[in-house]
Amino acid sequence: MVEVVVQRCVGIDVSKRDAKVCVRVQGRGSRKTSAQVTTWSATTPQILKLRAMLVEQQVELVVMESTSDYWRPFFYLLSEQLNVILVRATDVRALPGRKSDVSDAEWLADLAAHGLVRASFVPPESIRQLRDLTRARTFLFGERTREVQRLEKELEDACIKLTGVVSSLQGPSSRAMLEALVNREDDPAVLAELARGKLRARIDELTEALTGRVNDHHRFMVRFRLDRIDQATTDIDRLDQRIDELVEREGFTAARDLICSIPGIGKHGAEELVAEFGIDMEVFATPAQMASWVGVAPGSRESAGIKKRVRARPGNHYAKRALGIAAMSATRSKTTFMSARFRRIRSRQGYAKALIAVEHSIVIAIWHMLSNGEYYQDLGADYYNRRTPDRVLRRKIKDLEIAGYTVTKAA
Repeated sequence: MVEVVVQRCVGIDVSKRDAKVCVRVQGRGSRKTSAQVTTWSATTPQILKLRAMLVEQQVELVVMESTSDYWRPFFYLLSEQLNVILVRATDVRALPGRKSDVSDAEWLADLAAHGLVRASFVPPESIRQLRDLTRARTFLFGERTREVQRLEKELEDACIKLTGVVSSLQGPSSRAMLEALVNREDDPAVLAELARGKLRARIDELTEALTGRVNDHHRFMVRFRLDRIDQATTDIDRLDQRIDELVEREGFTAARDLICSIPGIGKHGAEELVAEFGIDMEVFATPAQMASWVGVAPGSRESAGIKKRVRARPGNHYAKRALGIAAMSATRSKTTFMSARFRRIRSRQGYAKALIAVEHSIVIAIWHMLSNGEYYQDLGADYYNRRTPDRVLRRKIKDLEIAGYTVTKAA
């Protein structure tokens, strides 16, 4: 028998239009345990009435599933006066045969009464606002990239091979050429003369690449794609300004600067990580728990004393995206601990696992930095050599012997 730890609890299963609410009151002595299920609309007035009713009944704990975004009104309004926790649907649906909303609400209440639910991380309002802004900016970055790719397809259709010479269609030289092309300049030599800087050394290549078959339809589509790119850039700039204002107003500047001190992480990446993690590391009991929540911790599966390989658990994909970009950037350096760790693990377990290991190291560093308020101190690319010098010496001697040399130690 599992001990009852909460005497009065509520399970709420939320949908778009309404929610099933099960109020469970533990019985004592001859009084049986009661579970009353009611249906409430998802509108604000109805949620406020539900809150007043639950407060009147002296409810100790409210548990609800994280169903899409429909849980938000219930969580925000109820948590103002009640102890509310959010749980993942996959964590509470361990038993089969519970398909209807009423059964789900009863099941949640029963799990809550026995202390078998684990609360999800719901950040404070200021962090939620920062999340909305950084995630919107991430979406716009992706949309702008897709528009650039579509622009390249329009040029290919017009037999213009500009991307074979320039590195980016968003550079000043490329933009000047495309603007002239849209304005009915058809001479490839004239278009190539618009190149700037180092690109002027490749005038002949540009002239060949800009020789194509451009008609009015192509000009219209190129203009359309350029306008879409400009609109996305304008929107990104607006979000950047809003994010800067929020970071300064809410006091997130110090946390952002701390994270920026890690190799591979820039201003945008630091803002995204602050938005996903928050700045209060007391939410995560240990750095390992934080890494597991993100989804960059190694899986664990052991049976009969044998450890088996498993994938890392799914986690916060917004944070994983920012960490992945940071890890790939950090590994390009040759003078940092992150790059040394990447090369060390890649030689044994491959690229993907080595990259996740670097992401894991970044998360561990962020947890300690935000907990202690200290900037990142790199251990150096020679960290592993300094940690185990004897092992390094044996490996180098072995390499020399394989190459045909005889190594003798001096007395």
